[in-house]
Amino acid sequence: MRSVLAAILVFEAIIIGLAIPVAISLNNVHAGLAGAVGGGVALACLVVTALLRFPFGRVVGSILQVVAFALGIVVPLMFVLGAVFGVLWFVCLVLDRRIAAMRAERETSG
Repeated sequence: MRSVLAAILVFEAIIIGLAIPVAISLNNVHAGLAGAVGGGVALACLVVTALLRFPFGRVVGSILQVVAFALGIVVPLMFVLGAVFGVLWFVCLVLDRRIAAMRAERETSG
């Protein structure tokens, strides 16, 4: 499941990167501010992909889902995209726990 979570974060980083020029041109956000905040969040998404091998990586990834949703304050479409990525993220976390529980049950009964 780690590879699916990593893919979600990579695609999210791309979307956040594409939201930077939208924030600059449509919402008149200063270019430096938009680049710093959007680039920082996108870079954080990429860094967290490497941290997913540790349990705290999933926690940081979950926090990033909230941050991506909050970017909708500047670019309203990010409310929708942040929600989509957030739902995907949390569904994968739930499915991962269910799969782990099923494996543990199979090992104890088999």
